Amino acid sequence: MSPSKLNSSGDDSSVSSSQENGFLTSLSLINSEKAVQELVQQTSVQGTDDHLIEFSEALRTVAKALRRAAEGKASAQAEAAEWKRKFELEKARNLQLEYKEMSVREKYSDDEWVENSTNQSSNTPQLCCQSNGICSHEVLRDGGADSNSKTVSDKFMRKASFKLSWCCKGDQSDQQKHDIVSFEKGNITTAERSSKQISLKWESDPQTVLILSKPNSTPVQILCAEMVRWLKEHKKLDIYVEPRVRVELLTESSDFNFVHTWKDDNEIMLLHRKVDLVVTLGGDGTVLWAASMFKGPVPPVVPFSLGSLGFMTPFYSEHYKECLDSILKGPISITLRHRLQCHVIRDSATNEIETEEPVLVLNEVTIDRGISSYLTNLECYCDNSFVTCVQGDGLILSTTSGSTAYSLAAGGSMVHPQVPGILFTPICPHSLSFRPLILPEHVTIRIQIPFNSRSHAWASFDGKDRKQLHPGDALVCSMAPWPVPTACLVDSTSDFFRSIHEGLHWNLRKTQSFDGPRET
Repeated sequence: MSPSKLNSSGDDSSVSSSQENGFLTSLSLINSEKAVQELVQQTSVQGTDDHLIEFSEALRTVAKALRRAAEGKASAQAEAAEWKRKFELEKARNLQLEYKEMSVREKYSDDEWVENSTNQSSNTPQLCCQSNGICSHEVLRDGGADSNSKTVSDKFMRKASFKLSWCCKGDQSDQQKHDIVSFEKGNITTAERSSKQISLKWESDPQTVLILSKPNSTPVQILCAEMVRWLKEHKKLDIYVEPRVRVELLTESSDFNFVHTWKDDNEIMLLHRKVDLVVTLGGDGTVLWAASMFKGPVPPVVPFSLGSLGFMTPFYSEHYKECLDSILKGPISITLRHRLQCHVIRDSATNEIETEEPVLVLNEVTIDRGISSYLTNLECYCDNSFVTCVQGDGLILSTTSGSTAYSLAAGGSMVHPQVPGILFTPICPHSLSFRPLILPEHVTIRIQIPFNSRSHAWASFDGKDRKQLHPGDALVCSMAPWPVPTACLVDSTSDFFRSIHEGLHWNLRKTQSFDGPRET
């Protein structure tokens, strides 16, 4: 968009530069400053009445005070949104714990419940404090006892249990433990590092597999039927598929009547309690679809490459039997792919707690101008601190897994998926100095549509579920507590470099000829 279009209205030229930076969000403030400027211009022409000059200076002071009040209001709204997010997370955790306790009480008598609770309370600290280990029941699975109380857990747990741990590059490697900062002789050094390669080891055999496949593809449909038959006959597993796929399988043969599916969204919400493993047949879009089905914890995902580009699909479908056999036996390397949790807060909400249902995204959330011919005007805050005002086609908030998607096309950097962070990438900004950022994972980002914006904005989540944002609406994003664990063909780093080499032909060029001028 040309700069001339930005100044197409004569009234816009009277708006102060502080408005362009996004600090004024009230029409009353705009009118106040316009009145101040008109009075100042009049007094500069007349220049005869000292009282009018003093009055104009007082109006300037009032306008500055109103501007500070608007900034304070925006800061208070961002802080309230953060407290609301923490409240919702704590509430969800409490409800989940209450549900677990009730489900276990239903299967135990009072005496057995007391005995089991005592065993768990005495054994859990040992699990959480093991060297080089991760508390898997806090990361991916719903409750459960440790390996020392396996006989008790088998009585009431249908899902397969597993343990996550840091992989070590040999016993003699110095990359074995968590990062520890040492203060030795006045020097700050990182004494020990971790390889950050995460390994999953099954503590009980998987029993249930969910298979999700790309629609409208005959090769995928044939492979899905073959894989379902093999998993049932050779691995004796329970199979879940989508309702559409179950109809296709039954149309092919009535022998597939053993396949399970779901009827409504309520059953989808409970899938993570039944499924031990998720297998995707397609491209990265199929992995995104699989992640969107789980609003909370996600079972380990095994993605097979049957699409055009596969940054998250390292497994080849031709060798699915060998791959699945190795994964079901374990241990396997996995990548914990972080997700963003997004809330839309409407201007009509009476408080910050009145938000729409949260949306989880694995790649990115995009705020753009849609079909409008005007630039977007987005006020950005990070942990209650004003960052900048985006004036351009839009903004991308991306996970590191999504760094090779839309963010890359907009000029963002490619980031290893194990790096915990949020990518802040503008889309065609009308500025020569607006460069992309990478923010730490613990921050909360708030995108506000100011009241003086010329048009609405649109938010899309992983490329779908578009929502219109009106002036006064806000989008709040933070890191979700439930990552998507995807299985690795080799390990997280090797799979990442292989994907950018094969998918993007990264840094591919002819080698310089050895014959020619040489340095003497």
